[in-house]
Amino acid sequence: MNNVREHDFWMPMKKVPTTTHQMKATKVVKGKVIHYEPPKVAETRAKLMAALSSHIPDRWFGTGPLECTVKWCFPHTQKTKKLNREFVWKSTKPDTHNLNKMLFDCMTDLQFWKDDAQVASEIIQKAHADRTGIYIKIENL
Repeated sequence: MNNVREHDFWMPMKKVPTTTHQMKATKVVKGKVIHYEPPKVAETRAKLMAALSSHIPDRWFGTGPLECTVKWCFPHTQKTKKLNREFVWKSTKPDTHNLNKMLFDCMTDLQFWKDDAQVASEIIQKAHADRTGIYIKIENL
């Protein structure tokens, strides 16, 4: 079977997730440290898994190096609305690398690729936009 060369898609979302993988929690039970996902993190993971599930490529990307472009498009704020522009760069939290961690973990779980370590090149952008959601493009290098 031939590997897919490129795959891109748009996931429209009214509320783009801002909860990140780093928000996992720990607790001590009977002297043992337990790591767990708080409900908000689990909810975000489920939302991403559901949105991604209809975009799983028909063909395998293989095990070689990949480039992944991700554009996080958040709703406008009152401040960015006043600028009257379709697209305004977002320079506030959450950090792009923290956003991508959970997204890439979900993509690995759904077998977009064998392992997210294959992503040798990342282009991550975040902005306030008229059209909200997440754009993803994966390419074999």
